[in-house]
Amino acid sequence: MYNALAAEVEVLAVVMERKPSARAMIRYRARQLGWFTVIGQLAFIAFNKLLARLQRHRSDELILHYGLQSASPPAAITHRVDSVNTAAVRRLLRKLAPDAVVVNGTRIISHKVIDCIQRPFINTHAGITPRYRGVHGGYWALVHDDAANCGVTVHLVDAGVDTGGVLYQQRISIDDSDGFNTYPLHQLAAGIPLMKQALRDVIDDTLVSHDGVSPSGLWYHPTLGQYLRYRFSKSVK
Repeated sequence: MYNALAAEVEVLAVVMERKPSARAMIRYRARQLGWFTVIGQLAFIAFNKLLARLQRHRSDELILHYGLQSASPPAAITHRVDSVNTAAVRRLLRKLAPDAVVVNGTRIISHKVIDCIQRPFINTHAGITPRYRGVHGGYWALVHDDAANCGVTVHLVDAGVDTGGVLYQQRISIDDSDGFNTYPLHQLAAGIPLMKQALRDVIDDTLVSHDGVSPSGLWYHPTLGQYLRYRFSKSVK
């Protein structure tokens, strides 16, 4: 996302979070979903390392096809923090006073951060919201025979989980060579032009949000059992 936007807008800073403690995340998920589900999710995450290797050729094709670049942002504008919700991030935002804040792959952002400047926080979400909030929205849409809502959303950020007002949405097209690890590449490529348009709207003062696709649903990582069941029953890879 940074490389796609840097050619068109002035990026004042890039804030990168360090990965949260895996042990803390596992305990948090267990409280939400129960240990049985979390163990199944961990089994899938381990299995997905093999799956990603099997899908690597297709991933490389898509990266080349879409011209996606993975170069790191310049060190001079990069700020590494333990969490996006720290006071240091709020101080940085107040100091820079950007026209907009582009969000990509962070934890839930607190009200303190969102409210520290009167500017829009804009996120690219790999799913059609609010129907597919959470993670792997494209995958879950296909599992539920809902290809018409397999896509990407650019939306305003609030303190909920992908609950902010929708700015733009775009459906993606996939083929038989795609799978769990390539759906997000299609979504990223489709989301980049939407984010660019949203930033143009900010500059033109024409940013308007609207409701997305109902009903609202929050989705998590599949368990290994779920993935295998849908792989063989519905051919969703």
